[in-house]
Amino acid sequence: MTSAAEARALALTAQGFAARPAKVTRAQLRALAERLGVIQLDSVNVLTRSHYLPAFSRLGAYDRTALDALAWEAPRSLFEYWGHEASLLPVAVQPLLRFRMEDAAKEAWGRMRTIAKTREAFVADVLAVVRDQGPIAASEIEVAEAKKKKTKGGWWSWSDTKTAIEFLFWSGQVTSAKRRTFERLYDLPERVLPAEIIAAKTPTRDEAHRALIERSARAMAIGSEADLRDYYRLAVVPARAAIAELVESGVLIATTVEGWAKPAYRHRDARAGTIDPARGALLSPFDNLIWMRDRTERMFGMKVRLEIYTPAPKRVHGYYVLPFLLGDQLVARCDLKSDRKSGTLLVQAAHYEKQSVKKPAVANALAAELRTFAGWLGLAHVDVAAAGDLAAALKREI
Repeated sequence: MTSAAEARALALTAQGFAARPAKVTRAQLRALAERLGVIQLDSVNVLTRSHYLPAFSRLGAYDRTALDALAWEAPRSLFEYWGHEASLLPVAVQPLLRFRMEDAAKEAWGRMRTIAKTREAFVADVLAVVRDQGPIAASEIEVAEAKKKKTKGGWWSWSDTKTAIEFLFWSGQVTSAKRRTFERLYDLPERVLPAEIIAAKTPTRDEAHRALIERSARAMAIGSEADLRDYYRLAVVPARAAIAELVESGVLIATTVEGWAKPAYRHRDARAGTIDPARGALLSPFDNLIWMRDRTERMFGMKVRLEIYTPAPKRVHGYYVLPFLLGDQLVARCDLKSDRKSGTLLVQAAHYEKQSVKKPAVANALAAELRTFAGWLGLAHVDVAAAGDLAAALKREI
């Protein structure tokens, strides 16, 4: 039996929530990316791009261009692909996901499958443009083909072109060479990824699933079958077989966790470090620690729901809400926005979560983290609105 407190300590240690370094180096960023195994991307930019947040949560203020360099400059350490969702992943993971690339024609979203099946010549033309002119944005491919064919109008519709390039991305025939104001520029993998990755042997599907489940278990330390599958969005049958094999080989240790209804699996190398009760961290809604909502509720007792697509009058906590971790507890959450014009971090709502930690202590720790966070974003001020049951205490601290 693993206690609930030990499970939290195991998870937080594995996820890198230890003492923050005085200065963050590129090597530390690279090590963190390897430790996490996948960093989710998202287009919402009301605060800052979500993939920048996990490193801040764990390491503190760092140079975001250093993470950009790892992902989009040679020799790159990270590459873009469908890992959890759209993600940055260590380049060593690329061979492990080739089975997903091979399955694109049957596993990609419906419209991609349709265009790959019914318009092969069109998809081949899109690939040819990338081969000839990459790195190139999807929005530029139509223009390039129209000029080549000397036509006046568009090549096909923008949605067709975008669908075709997304199929090619899913199937691994193109990859992201760089980002331009977050728009992908596509190129051939052999011109982007390290040569040794391109030349690496493709593992069998069973080998790939075992390796991905072990990576999940290392990153999470402890989790249910569903937790381990969700990390890289693996199918039930092959993931279940991989878990069984890893248990048999001693890599995973079957256990039970206090308060969990289903069996859990602990990586044999997982160790619970000492969690500083004063250590605070704001978490992206897409952070690895909390993206599995069921696990978040089991482990921390917080129901996390993304309300971006909820009509404003029906939102409970706000538009872009970051839970606040203090020690080993999720104690609050706040709806944040960067007002870049005025140089202000807007706290549009702040809600108190954990009654076991006194509200003044939560407000004090959150205020300190918000000031650090604002400084990292280049914002000079923090302004707290009145919404939420933590707002008044937080405003006093700010």
